[in-house]
Amino acid sequence: MDEMRTEIRISVRSLVEFILREGDLDNRITGKADPLAMQAGSRLHRKIQKRMGAGYAAEVPLKIKVPMGEFDCVVEGRADGIFSEDGMSWIDEIKGVYRDLGLIEKPLGVHLAQALCYAFIYASQQELPEIGVQLTYGNLETEELKAFRETRTREELEEWFSGLLEEYRKWAGFQFEWKRTRKESIRPLEFPFPYREGQYDLAAGVYRTIARKKRLFIQAPTGVGKTISTVFPAVKAVGEGLGDRIFYLTAKTVTRTVAEETFRILREKGLRMKTVTLTAKEKLCICEEVQCNPEACPYAKGHFDRVNAAVFELLTEGPDELSREVLLKQAHKHQVCPFELSLDTASWTDAVICDYNYVFDPGVRLKRFFAEGVKGEYLFLIDEAHNLVERGREMFSASLCKEDFLELKRKVKGRYKKAERCLERCNKYLLGLKKECDTYQLHEDVGAFVLQLLSLSTELDRIREEGADPELQKEVLDFWFQVRDFLNTADRLDENYVIYSEIGEDGHFRLKLYCVETAKSLRECLDKGNAAIFFSATLLPMPYYKHLLGDENDYAVYARSPFSAEKRLLLLGQDVSSRYTRRNRTEYERIADYLAAMTEGRKGNYLAFFPSYRMMQEVFEVFQDKYGGLAECAIQRSGMKEEEREAFLGQFEAGGRKSLLGFCVLGGIFSEGIDLKREALIGAAVVGTGLPQVCHEREILRQYYEEKGMDGFAYAYRYPGMNKVLQAAGRVIRTDEDRGVILLLDNRFLGSDYRGLFPLEWGDCQVCRLKDAGKRIGEFWEGI
Repeated sequence: MDEMRTEIRISVRSLVEFILREGDLDNRITGKADPLAMQAGSRLHRKIQKRMGAGYAAEVPLKIKVPMGEFDCVVEGRADGIFSEDGMSWIDEIKGVYRDLGLIEKPLGVHLAQALCYAFIYASQQELPEIGVQLTYGNLETEELKAFRETRTREELEEWFSGLLEEYRKWAGFQFEWKRTRKESIRPLEFPFPYREGQYDLAAGVYRTIARKKRLFIQAPTGVGKTISTVFPAVKAVGEGLGDRIFYLTAKTVTRTVAEETFRILREKGLRMKTVTLTAKEKLCICEEVQCNPEACPYAKGHFDRVNAAVFELLTEGPDELSREVLLKQAHKHQVCPFELSLDTASWTDAVICDYNYVFDPGVRLKRFFAEGVKGEYLFLIDEAHNLVERGREMFSASLCKEDFLELKRKVKGRYKKAERCLERCNKYLLGLKKECDTYQLHEDVGAFVLQLLSLSTELDRIREEGADPELQKEVLDFWFQVRDFLNTADRLDENYVIYSEIGEDGHFRLKLYCVETAKSLRECLDKGNAAIFFSATLLPMPYYKHLLGDENDYAVYARSPFSAEKRLLLLGQDVSSRYTRRNRTEYERIADYLAAMTEGRKGNYLAFFPSYRMMQEVFEVFQDKYGGLAECAIQRSGMKEEEREAFLGQFEAGGRKSLLGFCVLGGIFSEGIDLKREALIGAAVVGTGLPQVCHEREILRQYYEEKGMDGFAYAYRYPGMNKVLQAAGRVIRTDEDRGVILLLDNRFLGSDYRGLFPLEWGDCQVCRLKDAGKRIGEFWEGI
């Protein structure tokens, strides 16, 4: 029996959009995903299809296989409709738009091309000499329809389709050859290091999870080697055909570099996989301000004429690691937008390293991979997964500010009367809510407001289409996005959401659709792939994270620390507290005394983490007064820029004549993600239990879970706080060569509610008082 031929598959839509690029790169709405438009479009499709009667076949799957040498190219998709009229078959392609249909004089090229592809496939399969092609445009709000019709012979369509595929041939050929190269390089690949204790079982668990198309939660302390233990089995799974593309998702830039380094290590062992790191548009843009129009950016005009050549050259002649620097250099060479270049390149790579939002955020996610109806052989590796709880709530929530409506109304006044009236109606609705609100208020429904926003959205879209002056155009577009995000979120409202309004500290009134439970929305994204691995050093308690990120039936693994407990001293100060009622000069002096005991134990670098900037500043001043000569001090400032952060951390790498004590905020930029190894950091003090500040949103969370019979305080405060504590403490021991001291300075840690959240490796925690802390620390260092 002949060996089954390799198939390179592509959808009709992807084929025509990729080959038939159109126009310049400008501020098109297509730059952001619009789930509401997609959902409205689907509803319009169904209405039109139902209206056409029994003789109208809807959503007809069509596929054609075209031999291309050693492989077959499969082009597939679904025709919106197929019907007969006067003995002739017709293909119907339906497009939902918000535009005034009177402004559409002819079909958009890519829309017509989709219909022509379906027409050719159907005419070939049915052996039709001629076929009709209909483009039906429907306004998503008025449901008004406008159709464009033409007929084509099968010979005409065959010639056109052959030309389209001929342009795609080199891309399909690249895919075929590259996947063969990739597979051959993965087959002999072995784990690049000697396995640490438990690391083999961890990697095997990841592989089994992928093979079973499930989800896995991994609680793995620092030093286990989480990144290589997840990336390596995922790569091997790709080699076995269990997946085709890896998405390595992170919350912070620093963890992206760890992923890049891991793929680099595997390449040194022979791996051939193309990886691309996606960077925010603002960080890649060559202009001082992001303005994607030909007048402001030289790379925008004619971008689509040049970008395919830039991508193909990068894939065939560039390195396997497509870093930010590589992308910028290629963009400059071909005069194309570096951000759009990175997105186009991602379509052809084996692994994409990116922020969570490119997969999960409804308004930002990559449409080419995660649009409605799109699925793929994706493997999701979700690093520092504890961050996804709050990030998920942020991504699936939306809010609008009353004062913004008034400001835009002032700017359009007398120029766009319909928009002005819509803005005033929205403002009046919010004003009514504000009059009933003292601090914050829960709401059952905002349906009337949503209807007003739909009308406003249409008017803002009309202003955008007509083209206002550049400054107003930008403000209208920015506000349009806010309104669309709110409408998109409103369309998702269910029992997982709470609607509330509040008067902020700035006096502004906001209405928010707040996603409390994120698991359902996250699952909708993850179900577009094969398997997902959540991993972090702080996924405790595991049921809490499985509840908010996954499902109670998902797999879970607890990896033990490979480091000897003798290398680390963990002390819990029972005579100190960070409670608000205890925040005074006496308590600050006691904390400063603990910090002095820590730094006196051995010359070196230390960090101290505090629950607020104010408390940090107070203790910093006390420490300077009492122990100014004991250690050099560095203090975190609010809103530090990237170069300031690097300078702060650089002090710990440089070393000095005296000890160095850094004062930082718990849960801030220096309490997770930083990697100060060996002598760069030998101790940390964590002041307080990390409880988030009491605010309206936290209280809403607490009440939400209490009403469900759950521990609302734990979900809203204790669990998120303890996560920050564990992250900060995890800065100390990073490698097998590290030694260090960890101080937990708050007597609340003595309670079973907190001790029950300690990881297994904290079983040797010692309770102490200030009077014996110095002695314990001295004895530890003497023993080392």
